[in-house]
Amino acid sequence: MSADPSNPWYWSVRAVVRCFIKLYFRLEVRGAEHVPLKGGCILTPNHASFLDPPIVGSGVSKRVVHFMARDNLFDAPVLGWWYRKIGTIAIDRTKGDLAALRSAIQYLKSGNVVCLFPEGTRSLDGAIQEAKGGVGFLIAKSGVPVVPVYLDGTYRAWPKGSTWIKPAKIRVTFGQAIRPEELQIMRNGKTDYDLIVKKVMSSIAALKPAD
Repeated sequence: MSADPSNPWYWSVRAVVRCFIKLYFRLEVRGAEHVPLKGGCILTPNHASFLDPPIVGSGVSKRVVHFMARDNLFDAPVLGWWYRKIGTIAIDRTKGDLAALRSAIQYLKSGNVVCLFPEGTRSLDGAIQEAKGGVGFLIAKSGVPVVPVYLDGTYRAWPKGSTWIKPAKIRVTFGQAIRPEELQIMRNGKTDYDLIVKKVMSSIAALKPAD
């Protein structure tokens, strides 16, 4: 199956970015075959650096990835235009942004790939943090597979607060997709969003390399 041609701008930008990432960070991609070739899908990486979105996008070669990002990133004219052009979904992190969640669910039900960072913000020390509210709701309501993702090396390359990007080796690992039926977790007759998130976060942590 060839790459999704639906967003030529996305693929043009990705080609340039991936070339730089491959050379500068010696990018290694593992498990990319776990990303479904068609249909809605959620990618859930850990979050430790501004490099994380382009690294994930560089690792997925046959699907356009729609990222969820905080809405104030859209305020800058050029960056805002660029984010919209590549199909980024804006979300207000200061409150429960139901409109953004519904928009993401619609993207997924329409057969798109959406990447969300369950932790919501970059880790201060590179360790996996607790997931933010709303993640379990989105996963449960979308009814699509979830692919856990672990990013190794992005924190060493560009940690939060650093102004210098180091040429550290980066590896992105895509885990086996968690089927929708595995994520319909109930407790006391109701969907338990917290347990859904815990299952996803433990799947992400399990991908951390031993070396």
